[in-house]
Amino acid sequence: MSEEFKVEIVNPEKSFLIKEDVSEVVVPAFEGDMGILKDHISIISFLKPGIIKILSKSGDENYYVEDGIVEFKNNNLSILTSSILNIADIDKSQQQDLLKTAEEEANKSEINDQSKYLADQKVEVLKSLN
Repeated sequence: MSEEFKVEIVNPEKSFLIKEDVSEVVVPAFEGDMGILKDHISIISFLKPGIIKILSKSGDENYYVEDGIVEFKNNNLSILTSSILNIADIDKSQQQDLLKTAEEEANKSEINDQSKYLADQKVEVLKSLN
């Protein structure tokens, strides 16, 4: 019996990715990194800034996200996000631009605790891409 499930990632512009041969996905949920395998219990969770790791027969892929919602039901994983980038496509200058923006956001004096936490998460993840 197959141990694969379907994943679909959607952003405001388009259906970003559809894969049907996925064996595992790791998402950066607010509760912590969450690994999802076939027949996982149904879940709905919010994403924090981090890396989505997709493991499949056709190759592993990593994506940087800043936010979103993840839902897993009936062996279908749906990820809705306003911002997603394939890590393989991020060049050094783009990474530095994203990091600079995140650091500026984190260092604002009039920032609330939740926004500070999210900005710090972005900074930490973007620094780890080196």
